[in-house]
Amino acid sequence: MAWREIDVDDETWYVQPAAELRANQSLWQLMLSFRSTEGENRKSFWTTYPIESTSKSSIFTQAENITDEVLKQVLTEHEN
Repeated sequence: MAWREIDVDDETWYVQPAAELRANQSLWQLMLSFRSTEGENRKSFWTTYPIESTSKSSIFTQAENITDEVLKQVLTEHEN
């Protein structure tokens, strides 16, 4: 189940957050998964988002404050 659904240019995208702890790092990084739901050529990608924390649960709490408009902006920037 998607965390969020956003519509951009007549296309619906499912957005899912994840927290990643990279090798030799002490901070968790927010990652966002975008997956389109329409058409034969469904698209998907992962991208980092500038939220970091020493607490994994804090990443998800902060992610809740990201607006749909900001998610649309991230998607548009990736598509260009």
